[in-house]
Amino acid sequence: MGMWVGRGRKARICYGFDEIALVPGSITINPNDVDISWKIRDLKVDIPILAAAMDGVVDTNFAIEMGKLGGLAVLNLEGIQTRYPNPKTILDEVASVPDSKATHLIQTVYAEPIKEELIGKRIQEIKAAKVPAIVSAIPQRAYQFGKLAQEAGADIFVVQATVSTVKHISSEYETVDFKKLSQQLSIPLIVGNCVTYNVALELMECGIDGLLIGVGPGAACTTRGVLGIGVPQVTATADTAAARDFYYKQTGRYVPIITDGGMSVGGDICKAFASGADAVMVGSSFAKAIEAPGKGHHWGMATPHANLPRGTRIRVGTSGTLKQILHGPAVLDDGSQNLVGALRTSMGNCGAKNIREMQLTELIIAPAIKTEGKLFQQQQHVGMGK
Repeated sequence: MGMWVGRGRKARICYGFDEIALVPGSITINPNDVDISWKIRDLKVDIPILAAAMDGVVDTNFAIEMGKLGGLAVLNLEGIQTRYPNPKTILDEVASVPDSKATHLIQTVYAEPIKEELIGKRIQEIKAAKVPAIVSAIPQRAYQFGKLAQEAGADIFVVQATVSTVKHISSEYETVDFKKLSQQLSIPLIVGNCVTYNVALELMECGIDGLLIGVGPGAACTTRGVLGIGVPQVTATADTAAARDFYYKQTGRYVPIITDGGMSVGGDICKAFASGADAVMVGSSFAKAIEAPGKGHHWGMATPHANLPRGTRIRVGTSGTLKQILHGPAVLDDGSQNLVGALRTSMGNCGAKNIREMQLTELIIAPAIKTEGKLFQQQQHVGMGK
């Protein structure tokens, strides 16, 4: 498998969203008749789109609005929201600083200690609005913050790292045992991130309830440039979906996979589901919402790293309300608004009644899919030519 890249060395060809296309089905369905809901354990969610746990995207107000619109938004328990009683002042400062000083300021801001009392407070603020509260932490704080989150009433706990594996070796800190953690928590546990079949299977065998897929594809992430690691999202999703399906056949327990990052328009999201995803996690698209706390700016969870930041602050601008981005009506011509409508329409054209059927859509390798016949759009920088 793979192609020779040198004497004795082979490499697989892997694919991202821009390199594939979906083949329409032999039947078509009214988009209003397709079911886009998904489940994690016993929690049924109307919209299979999660807002990423990034401080420029999700605060308590954003999480509440996302919940009311039928989706889920993940609050970062190690971000600005739990370090400062009044996070708005800090967020305003991060949004206003020049690019040349942004990384240093973010590193300084995140040096402030996390205040445990703010963890419960933020979760309770979300729960008071009668929507699900989903929160995240890194593996090193998973036991401590998972317990605090559950006690505060969180509905889902997420453990997220650049790369998550069952076996992690460290002489400096206690490594998390995901099997032990999943047994300790009564709420669903989502773990990420991974991109390979074997790791996905091992993580599922630990009893986790969901798996985040993707290393380095995010708009604000520089992991692929700094560390040189990552697998394009179509291949990563397909490989881990194969592990999910094998695990389900062996155990009868279905563990949804969530493609995380690399999607900026509706077409990317549709391709993620056709590649095998049960849900997707999006950051930069939601950072454009009026309700997003970053005021049109977006930065990754690894940006604050004191010695080796693997993210940067980017300006994405503000394009409309969260409702517009999710449900329309779209006022932009680039596919970045009405993501739910795009998914429904794509599923209808592919003849998929639900997400599971969308995962069976025929894929083709199509490097010309974004350029074929689009000369005028490219020349005028409109639509797909932006």
